[in-house]
Amino acid sequence: MTLLGRPPSAAYAPPVPKRAPGRLRTWARDLGLGVRFAAAGGREGWIRTLLTAVGVGLGVTLLFFAASVPRVIDARAEREGARAVAEAADEAPVPRSDTTLVWINAETEYRGSTVGGQLLRPDGARPPLPPGVAKIPGPGEMVVSPALRELLDSPGGALLKERLGHRVTGTIADAGLLDPEELRYYAGSDTLTKAKGGHRTAGYGSVVQPSPVNPFLIVLIVLISVVLLMPVVIFIATAVRFGGERRDRRLAALRLVGADIAMTRRIAAGEALFGAALGLLAGFGFFLALRSLAGGVRLWNLSAFPADLVPAPALAALIVAAVPMTAVVVTLVALRSVTIEPLGVVREARPRRRRLWWRLLVPVVGVTVLSTVGTVGEGTAVDPYPIATGAVLVLAGLTTLLPWLVEAVVAGLTGGPVPWQLAARRLQLSGRSASRAVVGITAAVAGAIAVQMVFAGMHEEFVRPAGQDPTRANITVETSYGSERLAQEMTDGFRGTKGVTAAVAVAESYVVRPGPIASHGIKPTTTLTIGTCATLRLLAELPSCADGDTFVSHIAGRQEQNDWIDETARPGKPVILGSRTVNGVPTPSLWTLPASARTVEARTDPVGVRTDGILATPGALDPSRVPDALTRATIRTDERVPDAEEYVRNTAAAIDPTMRVMTFKAVERDKQYASVQTGLLAGGTATMALIAASMLVSQIEQLRERRRLLSVLVAFGTRRSTLAWSVLWQTAIPVALGTLLAIAGGLTLGAVLLNMIAKQVADWWVFVPFAGAGIAVVLLVTLAGLPALWRMMRPDGLRSE
Repeated sequence: MTLLGRPPSAAYAPPVPKRAPGRLRTWARDLGLGVRFAAAGGREGWIRTLLTAVGVGLGVTLLFFAASVPRVIDARAEREGARAVAEAADEAPVPRSDTTLVWINAETEYRGSTVGGQLLRPDGARPPLPPGVAKIPGPGEMVVSPALRELLDSPGGALLKERLGHRVTGTIADAGLLDPEELRYYAGSDTLTKAKGGHRTAGYGSVVQPSPVNPFLIVLIVLISVVLLMPVVIFIATAVRFGGERRDRRLAALRLVGADIAMTRRIAAGEALFGAALGLLAGFGFFLALRSLAGGVRLWNLSAFPADLVPAPALAALIVAAVPMTAVVVTLVALRSVTIEPLGVVREARPRRRRLWWRLLVPVVGVTVLSTVGTVGEGTAVDPYPIATGAVLVLAGLTTLLPWLVEAVVAGLTGGPVPWQLAARRLQLSGRSASRAVVGITAAVAGAIAVQMVFAGMHEEFVRPAGQDPTRANITVETSYGSERLAQEMTDGFRGTKGVTAAVAVAESYVVRPGPIASHGIKPTTTLTIGTCATLRLLAELPSCADGDTFVSHIAGRQEQNDWIDETARPGKPVILGSRTVNGVPTPSLWTLPASARTVEARTDPVGVRTDGILATPGALDPSRVPDALTRATIRTDERVPDAEEYVRNTAAAIDPTMRVMTFKAVERDKQYASVQTGLLAGGTATMALIAASMLVSQIEQLRERRRLLSVLVAFGTRRSTLAWSVLWQTAIPVALGTLLAIAGGLTLGAVLLNMIAKQVADWWVFVPFAGAGIAVVLLVTLAGLPALWRMMRPDGLRSE
């Protein structure tokens, strides 16, 4: 007998409950559900997702470019080493052969831009080729970089084309250039010799040893890296929260059908994860698009080949992993302050007042970490990690202080014009979103102020007087060999050049007294100047002069220096003109100063210089006998004549293409310092552009959230100009508070860093330009957001589905 078809002996077995999924499976399921909601959320969902993707993509693009900097630097160093002239291992002269050539540097400047170049004369049929050059150009021919060819073909390059004077027969390939915009050429010559300053080589390619970086610059580079990258990270964290209010209302509907709070948070994280993933793809696409254009862009004299813009694998992997993780973590943290219930979102209630103590603790800890570094000086080994950590904590502390400051200030805003009231009320209800949009610019401005303070404090360390007075002679032209004939040709040529008011050319060298070293450890030394009587009369008060005469020139009022000259220039006694190598042995070249040499007083020459030491005419000493002689012309130009310096360079090239033309400057800059400053300007430009873009995207997202409200206000008769002004105030108030906070934090950080390197604050008002930049960004973003505001104030915004 059976009961309901079941044998009576069969025991009843209750159904086995399904096994609860593991924690990892639960996360994967809910994150996947969030991704599905983001991908299939209709038009509104896709607009929100695309805004997040664009925001994250902009930040990822800049991070990819930053991650490509090491490769760009390495590729540039490789190209520089590949085209460096190879030197013999034992520094012995390279013997002439069928596979050698004679070269000399023929670099010039044109309207502030450096034009690198070399003159080449092959010794045989198989000379070495510079990288990027297919064939050594013949006499009167040259191969040029693409940028130089473009300049020479333009009307603005007429003077340079006249100066170089060679016919372009080819183009230097990328392998021979440091960057796409470099101006460089190689020209052929049939007159270049070692006697005229040439050097013989058997090939190209040398290891370029980087100069050790100054400890002060290490501090500066670390600070700049933090300042440029922190706003990017902040922006990415802000972008994943776009559309938060609409998302939370949708999550309330999920609570109504049975989802618990933890599940809704994981679903929201999945939506953010989908937007961040699209942002990664968008950032990669933006990076590839901009990378292909990099060769035609030059920011602050900085450019790069597209092929060199490759993110370092480790940094690229870190970006790919960190961006989605940031999206998930930021979303989960943001939802902790939101109560999502089945019947709605408890967001409109008055939020709990923010706590101040821990927000103040973060920057205090940052300052403490920086204080533990100690004093950095010359030769100090600098650990960059405490500096980076301290700077990050200070800037991060400012970003945590800003929301509290905005909330505290806007809570008391009442009264005023209608736009002001609308803006104040909106900030009181949603000040958090307004603060999030501004924290990036706060960190950027604070960091920029600190960097500028450190730059100003280090200025004297890297920018020093050059010992030249541009109010007198402002150009000097010289060759690496001495020639009286060339000196006269230079004098005549430069005096007839347009824009030149005075020119003096002589052959110069230094001479040393033979014998033992003096008691103070230095052999007596003085200058030797060789010129015609007409030239020497411009340099000293000569009673009479004939070819073959010599003189000893003193400067009035400088008795100690004159005594030093007399220890070397002793009439009737020999001096060492230099040394020549005979059979591999250095042999001093002696010359006896004639006993008839008279002592004369130096005078100020036409270019404003007084010359002391030995003055000799060519009849007394042929400049070709002086091994280390130079032929030098000092020139003064009329600054009112446009391109006067370029006319001088053209004359010099016509006389001898190997001449070096140098302009006198009142100060000179350390090259490493100048390159760091260039990098800061380029990176700061990109960061400020990103901040402006982030604020614009954030503003459009907030306007979309309030589209229905804007339409209602317009329907009730509110003027559009009123709403536009309210939008401006909603942006301006947080930016003003953020700028004040940035000024205080930036000045503090700058003062701490200057104390670290034992420098004084040079200027407490460095923040003024950056405050102005913040105001300009606000106005720009507001103007750019007006078209979106007009569209969202249409009556059809009241329509609901």
